[in-house]
Amino acid sequence: MATNKIYVFKRFERFWHWSQAMLIIFMLVTGFEVHGSYSLFGFGKAVDLHTISAWMLIGLWVFAIFWHFTTGEWKQYIPTTEKMMAMIQFYSVGIFKGAQHPFRPTTLKKHNPLQRLAYLGVLLLIGPLLWLTGWFYLFYGDWQAWGVDSFLSLEWVAFFHTAGAFMMLTFLIAHVYLTTTGHTPTSHIKAMLTGWEEVD
Repeated sequence: MATNKIYVFKRFERFWHWSQAMLIIFMLVTGFEVHGSYSLFGFGKAVDLHTISAWMLIGLWVFAIFWHFTTGEWKQYIPTTEKMMAMIQFYSVGIFKGAQHPFRPTTLKKHNPLQRLAYLGVLLLIGPLLWLTGWFYLFYGDWQAWGVDSFLSLEWVAFFHTAGAFMMLTFLIAHVYLTTTGHTPTSHIKAMLTGWEEVD
């Protein structure tokens, strides 16, 4: 089958994607060590590395948000129902029968409807949950001065921060799996490395 290449992912977009991925994976590794799941760096070192990575990721997100709004790329995440059912059917049944992918990416529409919902969920739910609970976790010593110690519980902050981490891990696993569903098993990964997407 003949294929064409289209330029989908810009240079900063690829830098932002891979930097974010590395920081999130590293934060999962250090975060679960802080949680007591295993010992790799040692508790104190893991806390320091986790905190440094969090500040780096916040800085990266600030630049990414600025870039998305100044370039108009934020429009890529607006939810749409166009081809929604076709995508659900493809991922649930069609992909296992060798069906043709119902969505073709373009420079103006990079993400299919389910991707848009998933990324929006990360941006509006998982991200804020992790940042808010992480903030209160980090500045626990200031709760009294802020006047929040009477109704905030460190146990619940820790619970929701860990829940957010598991949600992010679930997203990461699903995201990596779905990168294999392109024109070839590695075409989506190549596209995020080179910027060029292969389409039928």
